[in-house]
Amino acid sequence: MSLPNPLNHPILEQSFAVIDQEIGEHSFTPAEYAIVRRVIHSTADFEFKELIRFSPGAIEGAIAALRQTTPIVTDVTMVKQGITTLVSKTFQNPIISAVEQATQAAPGQTRTETGMLRCWADFPQAIYAIGNAPTALLALCHQIQVQNPQTDPHPTLIIGAPVGFISVLESKATLAQTPIPQILVEGRKGGSAVAAAILNALLILATEP
Repeated sequence: MSLPNPLNHPILEQSFAVIDQEIGEHSFTPAEYAIVRRVIHSTADFEFKELIRFSPGAIEGAIAALRQTTPIVTDVTMVKQGITTLVSKTFQNPIISAVEQATQAAPGQTRTETGMLRCWADFPQAIYAIGNAPTALLALCHQIQVQNPQTDPHPTLIIGAPVGFISVLESKATLAQTPIPQILVEGRKGGSAVAAAILNALLILATEP
């Protein structure tokens, strides 16, 4: 599958060239670098070179799942909006925003957390992208921890990139302790744009031979 020309905008290519010149030495594989470069392009922040971690096989599994139109679950609408155009031009995967699945929060939960648990019940093997809500990431990880990873269905990939100060580090540390394939942004940085950039990079990789 070849991407439509409007997605290969000259300014985007020029920006990538600048990143290639300035990023310096690294040990990323070509696929990992494609993801890191798109995140840097979305944020103008080269620190992400040191923050993004890939578990073994995470990229390959995500590419295969995207080609099979596996659903994509996002924590918030901003991540969903950030990938909708490219999804529509590639594999038309269903995109579900967790926060849109809950009209109100369950007692003791945030609305995004409530929606994420509903998504987990309906789409346990989806690709999950969290760019805003650490409570949603924690809820997802806690569900995984009480299941048998050998026999129970589990996410194809979790992108853990919540941003902020409260529960962010805890949620990322919890994800890192699970056996689930993951792309993790360490530290306090992240955000909806970062999660969307990672997914868009995976979609582009999935269109390549």
